[in-house]
Amino acid sequence: MFRVVATQFLVSLVVALGAWAVAGPHAAFSSLLGGLACTLPNGLLALNLARAAQSRTAGAADGLGEARASAVALLFGEFLKVVLTIGLLVLIARTIEDVVWPALIVAVIAVVLMQAVALVWR
Repeated sequence: MFRVVATQFLVSLVVALGAWAVAGPHAAFSSLLGGLACTLPNGLLALNLARAAQSRTAGAADGLGEARASAVALLFGEFLKVVLTIGLLVLIARTIEDVVWPALIVAVIAVVLMQAVALVWR
């Protein structure tokens, strides 16, 4: 999972460099913010899942109850990831005056697609 997050961060940087080359520093900054708005919540989810997996291996397995708890934790973590991503995008929209929306949207799409590519690749 951490490889996916690292790849998403690298894609954010690459898209930001491309935005800089095409449209200048404001576009690069917007692109980087958009990429990070998706990458950071994914990183937090990866940390939470790693912590949960570590605690499961440390304790005794109790079968179905543990599986249900893991599923609920994963769903809740995904929900929080989506809410945090939307919150960060709203924060960017409200606080940054010179947002270059096409660059930000391209970065968000690229980062989200990297997650799908990682699932297919695996």
